[in-house]
Amino acid sequence: MGSIGRLLVIAGLVITTVGAFIMFLSKVNIPIGRLPGDIVIHRKNFTFYFPFATSIILSVLLSLLFYIISRFHK
Repeated sequence: MGSIGRLLVIAGLVITTVGAFIMFLSKVNIPIGRLPGDIVIHRKNFTFYFPFATSIILSVLLSLLFYIISRFHK
């Protein structure tokens, strides 16, 4: 039961850190979520938003981060 609690605390810290990082990026005018490859469709009573370019960039960065962590973990 203690390992579940530790996992929840770590997950909460990660989510808080990511949220603070995104808030910092918006203050510095780095347009995460508003990149040129992101898809936005506006209609009369409907807005569809799909952050395509942002998803690709985040995927590449996270893959690189996990690769570096796995190299040092051995």
